[in-house]
Amino acid sequence: MSIFYDLVSAEELEDAHKIESRGYPEDEAGSLEVFRYRQAQSPELFVGAYLPGPDGTGRTLIGYVCSTLSSKDTLTHESMSTHVPGGTSVCVHSVCVAPEHRQKHVGLNLVKEYLSRLAASGKYERVLLIAHEELRRFYEQAGLEWVGRSAVVHGARPWFEMRRDLAVNPTGNCSPLTAIANTSPPPGLWEALQRQSTRTRPTARLLTSFPRAVEEVIDAPPSPAAGSPTNKYNLLCPRLGCGSVILNGGAAKWVERASVRLEPAESTAALPSCLGPLPEPGATAQWWLITPNPMAFENIGFSRPVQGLSAPGGNRMKLLACAECDLGPLGWCEEGGSEFWLACNRVGYRA
Repeated sequence: MSIFYDLVSAEELEDAHKIESRGYPEDEAGSLEVFRYRQAQSPELFVGAYLPGPDGTGRTLIGYVCSTLSSKDTLTHESMSTHVPGGTSVCVHSVCVAPEHRQKHVGLNLVKEYLSRLAASGKYERVLLIAHEELRRFYEQAGLEWVGRSAVVHGARPWFEMRRDLAVNPTGNCSPLTAIANTSPPPGLWEALQRQSTRTRPTARLLTSFPRAVEEVIDAPPSPAAGSPTNKYNLLCPRLGCGSVILNGGAAKWVERASVRLEPAESTAALPSCLGPLPEPGATAQWWLITPNPMAFENIGFSRPVQGLSAPGGNRMKLLACAECDLGPLGWCEEGGSEFWLACNRVGYRA
């Protein structure tokens, strides 16, 4: 199945509610009015799994996850019924897959995609949900932790809380450096931290160093029969002295598509020499396409949506950078999207 993920639109809420009604007992299922409230208050937290239409147009919703926000660090009746704009706790209300698509890992992959999007956004500290005891293993496989019996009562059966912390400092009490400063370090810790690392960093070759350019970094010549070639080598941060592994070999598809502006038109800052120039929008550029979520990367950083830049489809754009040294932009993605694009001439190659 060629499943893809996208935000559930207001026009698709009736389809989502039909799935809800088939998946939950009557005393647990949310009403259509509740769905409309959740989607209107936090549309970015209502994500669906879709199958493309048979003729390549349209789409069919086969599952979804929906949430609202809370300022609390645990689930209560209030946090399950009221959306708090700017809250840092994502309260998951429903995870549901159409019966005919169950037992195919649709739900598990959907939850993993959802968690990846939340983590990549950098806006939230934690994800909270309640589930029945028999679903504990399912959510643990998706990356959540078991907390215990919840005080929330909804329907006849007991609920148990599960969570996943997203932020480095989920308590918000102090920064990690402050936390270290307030404890007694083990003997020799500061000396060890101050010594230069002896780890040998891989050397990144720039695309311009290959005589035949892209032909030498793809695993096979482009062919309609064979499909899109993939990256032959690990993709690295191109900055001299960093060389952090961004993506393993074979994890991205080589694609020729229209160029995208990654720097605001009014920007006068010079790019580092290791970042190749991109053609003007409309001209063809060469890209590495990574799907379906940020978990495919070994190391990547995301900007917040950039003012003055928009993705080809008109949605807000985020820029990609090396998560270790912050070099970028190396590429781009749409906010909430499942496709990530690295410019072939803005990454290094471990050849």
